[in-house]
Amino acid sequence: MQGRLMGFVGVSDLDAAQEFYGDVLGLDLVDERPFALVADVAGTMLRITAVDVPAAVPYTVLGWAVDDIAATVDELAGRGVTVTRYEGMGQDDRGIWTAPGGARIAWFRDPDGNNLSLTEFAA
Repeated sequence: MQGRLMGFVGVSDLDAAQEFYGDVLGLDLVDERPFALVADVAGTMLRITAVDVPAAVPYTVLGWAVDDIAATVDELAGRGVTVTRYEGMGQDDRGIWTAPGGARIAWFRDPDGNNLSLTEFAA
């Protein structure tokens, strides 16, 4: 399939989403209310869409590849973001898990409980 990829995430409250995705995560949002907020994330369109009943799922719905996961986790923690800890995962003090292949991953949730992640791939 050809074409540019677009991402979608459902939220219950566009005001809370604008605060979290815009102010906390620092995404440049375009207001297209009453239905959605739109961000250009490194060339990929992300539509943050208002839905009646968002369905938070246990897997990651959005993730960012970052160069320095520790610094990114620290920056987000300074903005009030809490890393999700999973029992038995062996996450470090920051909540970062190292996968068997060497990738380092941290998860966090948006106000609707959508699971988001950061990944620093092994060199």
